[in-house]
Parts: sequence; structure tokens; C-alpha cells
Amino acid sequence: MLLSESATNLAKPGHSSNKGQEKKSDIELKFFELHDLKVATDNFLLDNKLGEGGFGAVFKGQLPDGQQIAVKRLSTQSRQGIREFKTEALLIAKLQHRNLVRFFGCCVEDEEKMLIYEYMPNKSLDYFIFDESRKSLLDWKKRHEIIIGIARGILYLHQDSRLKIIHRDLKASNILLDEDMNPKISDFGTARIFSGNQNEAKTLRVVGTYAYMSPEYALAGLFSVKSDVFSFGVMVLEVISGKKNRISYNSDSPPNLIRQAWELWNDGRDFELIDPTIVDSCTNEEALRCIQIGLLCLQIDAADRPTMSSILFMLSNEGTVPSPKHPLITLTSDSITMETTSSSINEVTITAPDVR
Repeated sequence: MLLSESATNLAKPGHSSNKGQEKKSDIELKFFELHDLKVATDNFLLDNKLGEGGFGAVFKGQLPDGQQIAVKRLSTQSRQGIREFKTEALLIAKLQHRNLVRFFGCCVEDEEKMLIYEYMPNKSLDYFIFDESRKSLLDWKKRHEIIIGIARGILYLHQDSRLKIIHRDLKASNILLDEDMNPKISDFGTARIFSGNQNEAKTLRVVGTYAYMSPEYALAGLFSVKSDVFSFGVMVLEVISGKKNRISYNSDSPPNLIRQAWELWNDGRDFELIDPTIVDSCTNEEALRCIQIGLLCLQIDAADRPTMSSILFMLSNEGTVPSPKHPLITLTSDSITMETTSSSINEVTITAPDVR
């Protein structure tokens, strides 16, 4: 059974909205009953568990009409998750685009808090491009379509929706793939809404994944649409190369993906970056164009990065692509004052304390 209620029930009394956010009373959410979700997921059977993150676990389920769903279940121990739950539920309810994961509703009952989405049978982008046995399933044509699809989804968030939204955690694992391998942006728990004339904001609470983070955000807490553009640039290079961008504090470590891409492009050997599994299916000119666009997105100065509308134009047309300047090669231990392991920097969402 579905209940339609005002989203004001999600917010604590006196909780104010972000600047530029529509009144919560204008938002209608569909509320699922806990009993129905238990039935749909076989009482959250371990075999139906799709994955787990900082928010909690995600389970596969099926509604009585046959609709397959993914149920994102907030961990009862996650204080951070409550904030992200409210943000994601209130935000995603307003959004609808073919390159955003489809939101069905939520459940707030007893101690349970859950978000219900369409089920994505092909998991996420990282599941394919970083796996030696699966990456060959994505030929160049499909990878190019995925790059363009992600760009369209981000453009919708930045410009074409009713709100101006900065995602703040764009990465390969947050790009889900449907049955036709169409990309869908997911995980809006850390997203922020900007008012119409707002271009930048600063936070003491830096959230996201360092390997995808723009320098101004990682080092100073400054974020804007250009922060998402930087993350997109990292994903473009990852999709083309089939390699993860990594950050390491060890100066003797192999060069990260951004440095490798820049050095190859600067030496006129950028074709060496292309994943060997797609070389035969790839149009060299198209792939090299994407590498150059990716590097443009990775400029140190946010003002030098193109907007998503410019990026889509360059991806879809054959005009001249500007030459990138030297990008940020890496964030070093001198510039990030956080003691952590290499894997946590690259693969785990980092949350710095909110000092307020």
C-alpha cells in the first residue's frame, strides 16, 4: 500500500530549508508501509542485499505488480545518514530525468527510514570499467554514450531542472546502469541546492571521495557547478582508460590517472591512454577528443573549466576543442592534512568534521 503525504513529515519542527529550496509543503512524497517493504524484500533477506555504504544497506525487492525496486535502508547507528536521508528524499522527489535514477518514494515508520528506487540490473559503472573480465562488455560506442548520458544528467541538475543542484559526490560507483547500459546518476545525500544567482558556497564539512574532488573543494571547502565538472572529468578519463584515478601520499607511487593522461596528451601520445579492450571498436578521433575534454574539466582554476552545456556541445559536435592548461596532478600529504590510508582516500567517501 502506498500513502501520499507532505514531505514536511520528514523534517524536524523548526528545521529551515536551504536557501533557494522550494517550500517543503510543496513537495509530495509517496510513503511505503514497512510491512509491504518487508514482503517485497523477503524481510530484508541477506541474499537480496545489493551493497552497503555509509548510509546503510541496499536491498533488492519486488512489488506486487512485479516492479523491481532497490530499497536503501538507513542504518540505525548512522547519525550522518539521517541528514543525508532527509536531503536525498526531499531533493530527488523534485527531479525527473532519463539519466537520473528514478525515485519511487520512502518509508518512515518506527525506527526505520528507507528510500525506494528503481532497480538497476547492471549495477554501477565501476563494476564494469574496472574489472578485467567485464570491461570488454562495454565497447567504445557504449562508453561514449555513457559519457554523454552522464553529461546530460549533470546538465539537468545544474541548469535544466527547477533547482540548481550541486551533486558533490559524482563518481563511477554512483553511476548506475539500467538493462540497456544507460547511465543513471544516483546518491543525492550530499547534494546542495543553490539559489538562482548563487554561484559558489563554502563549507567546513567536506564530503565526497578525494580521487574525484576538485582542489578548491578538497582544500578550502569551496564548491560550485565547476566542482561537479571536475568530478565528471575524472570519470571521462576512467571510462576511456578503464583505470581508476588514485591519490597516494607516496611520491614513489606510479603516476595517477590525471598525471598519466596529461603527460600522454602533452607528448602527443594520448592514444596510449585508451583501454586496449576498446581499441578495435574505437574511433580514435572521437576518443582523443574526449580525453582533451576530460583534461579541460580538470583545470586547477575552476574558472578555466567549461560548463556542462559547453561540454555537451563539444562532445556532440566536431568543432575545435580548446587546449587544456596543466591540470592538478595530485593532492599531496602537504596539502591535505588528514591521516588515512590510500584505499580510504580513493574508495571510501570521506567526511570531515562539521565544525560549527
